[in-house]
Amino acid sequence: MSTMKKIQQGRRSGLMRGETVCAGWQRELAGVVFLGVGLWAWSEKGVLSDLTKVTRMHGVDPVVLVLMVGVVMFTLGFAGCVGALRENICLLNFFCSTIVLIFFLELAVAVLAFLFQDWVRDRFREFFESNIRSYRDDIDLQNLIDSLQKANQCCGAYGPEDWDLNVYFNCSGASYSREKCGVPFSCCVPDPAQKVVNTQCGYDVRTQLKSKWDESIFTKGCIQALESWLPRNIYIVAGVFIAISLLQIFGIFLARTLISDIEAVKAGHHF
Repeated sequence: MSTMKKIQQGRRSGLMRGETVCAGWQRELAGVVFLGVGLWAWSEKGVLSDLTKVTRMHGVDPVVLVLMVGVVMFTLGFAGCVGALRENICLLNFFCSTIVLIFFLELAVAVLAFLFQDWVRDRFREFFESNIRSYRDDIDLQNLIDSLQKANQCCGAYGPEDWDLNVYFNCSGASYSREKCGVPFSCCVPDPAQKVVNTQCGYDVRTQLKSKWDESIFTKGCIQALESWLPRNIYIVAGVFIAISLLQIFGIFLARTLISDIEAVKAGHHF
């Protein structure tokens, strides 16, 4: 290999290494942030002192999702960063293969969601109803549902009646809850005159005639609201998906290029 070839190869290899380290360091830092937030949330809820609380919860704990994202991002960042610094082909292959796997999983989910919309709608309904049952069991889940209902001006999966699934809001005669036959405050139509959120605005609202419900609460279900939101914001959703895909493809390109350079140097091949 000529001196000029070696210089060019060294420069390219150094550039690829630097960019791969940078990309890995960013993922690692993001992973640490997600892990820190997740562990702090679990600490506040007392889960770290009693991990069985996770298994006793019937709904989905949003903190688990945050921790899973944190673990994946930290692991990828560590593999990419250390693999590039140490020129470790095994770690770089793991980094590259994992990103490829995540990319194709995202693509498969998007295609399947488009082709099997009814099935996705049914699964989302089951998921939402399961979390309605656990609404009072976990503060993070409660905040997530409240945020979803307020942001989309909706109530329940298909309507306010879905809150009968929750033992506290159920209208049955066996319930002695003060929230009986009500809905969470996030279902209430906001009053511009009120500067303080009235968390009791949903009490007894479902004891009234259905024709009067829309005067005080949202009557549209969150599934219908999300189905209406998606077509209006399809370009934003597509833009986010494309941006994430391009970042993943760029990471794959960096890793593969660096692996090729390292293998070529070890084998003594010409470029």
